[in-house]
Amino acid sequence: MPKNTQIVIVEDDRDLCTGLCKALKEDTRSIVSCENLKSAREQIFLSDPALLLLDINLPDGNGLDLVKEIRGKNLSFPIILLSANDTDADVVRGLELGADDYVTKPFSLSVLRARVATQLRKHEATGAGDVIRIGDYAFDFDRMLFTVQGEEITLSKTEQRLLKLLVSNRGVTLSRDELIDRLWTDGAEYVDENALSVAIKRLRDKLSAKDYIRTVYGLGYQWVKSDE
Repeated sequence: MPKNTQIVIVEDDRDLCTGLCKALKEDTRSIVSCENLKSAREQIFLSDPALLLLDINLPDGNGLDLVKEIRGKNLSFPIILLSANDTDADVVRGLELGADDYVTKPFSLSVLRARVATQLRKHEATGAGDVIRIGDYAFDFDRMLFTVQGEEITLSKTEQRLLKLLVSNRGVTLSRDELIDRLWTDGAEYVDENALSVAIKRLRDKLSAKDYIRTVYGLGYQWVKSDE
């Protein structure tokens, strides 16, 4: 595990927060605590921590809004939610938005430590920093895993290459000629232009991405850049 691994804890119960800080502190970790969403945002987007421990109910809003914002900015560090017994629906929504795990209050500190260690190991081992997250989508091109709202989608090799070109150039229109040249690199002298239209349609349908994959008439295609 890398040195100076930073864990951000967002919890407004000061006694509980103090206990969490002590329980998770190690020589190779720095712990930063926040009591509200405002300070959490400032810390997270400044430091890009190794892991976030996030209470759902906070004095200035819902922690799930922060989960959505983090994943919308393509930050993929693990998020563990802290939830009260009566927030099962919030936990489900949090996982759908991109949280990695949850712990229900009251909880054992030893169990929490184990959950944190598991997420840190998983993140380091899988190279999770390479996962592209956009809204309900998670695209891991290294492991060829593509999910929509947590459900895995099977893509052909051509569809994978097309998706990578589009999401790597979000907001940029890629011409049909450029896409054809970069998708079909097997030395074929002639590629039917209809093949690109078919690949675009299949990718849109599989990902339910009609609002993201835009046809720019007379030019080409683009993955719409958004501030989700």
